[in-house]
Amino acid sequence: MTATQGRAAAGNGAGEGPETGDASRERPAAEDLKARGDESGDADPTTSDDPNTTTSEGSATGDGSATGDGSTRSDTVAAVVRQWQAVRPDLDTGPMEIIGRVNRCAALLQQAEDAPLRRAGLSRPEFDLLGALRRTGHELTPGDLARETFSSGAAVTKRLKQLSERGLVERRGDTRDRRVAHLRLTDAGRELVDGIMPEQLTYESAVLSALDDGRQDELAELLGELLSRLEGHMRGLRA
Repeated sequence: MTATQGRAAAGNGAGEGPETGDASRERPAAEDLKARGDESGDADPTTSDDPNTTTSEGSATGDGSATGDGSTRSDTVAAVVRQWQAVRPDLDTGPMEIIGRVNRCAALLQQAEDAPLRRAGLSRPEFDLLGALRRTGHELTPGDLARETFSSGAAVTKRLKQLSERGLVERRGDTRDRRVAHLRLTDAGRELVDGIMPEQLTYESAVLSALDDGRQDELAELLGELLSRLEGHMRGLRA
């Protein structure tokens, strides 16, 4: 597996699904994102209910916020930073330059990636459960699935009921403890996940193609360091 394939798989929490090439790889990432957003029937991705991460299309087309090296940025978060600097010049908006962009990228990517899920009649949390069962390759308990998908036990139970009714997941009782259930994918569930994953990975590869392999490696390293620190902090809070 190449570094690019590994990153694409990790983005889905999955180790499977071939990285495939098609016409979408040749399209600019922004054009591809807009096409996927239009296909999904969602609103214009340049708008959002969160005033801290986006601006209207008009406000995003002005001069970008200045950076440390004298260059400018013209994305939507840069416009938000400029607005805050205008009304509260005493604030250090540096963290917003990173956190705001991470949140914005995640929202845009998920908006487009959810289109094939909606066509399959799945929500993102439901697909996360199916993906966890597929990538681990063995049965999991509801508690295991809650930990794998960062969900509450009650939410997992509700989603598993819906997936079971659709014939995508089946459960087996524990021979020693009847209170424990073991979940696994049915053939239909496995086929559904395997059909969706290549499309997800192809789209992610097309988006990341805006950066060369070296920049992708650098970004993956930085995000991995940040994520590790955040996960360690959250574990400390739960302890």
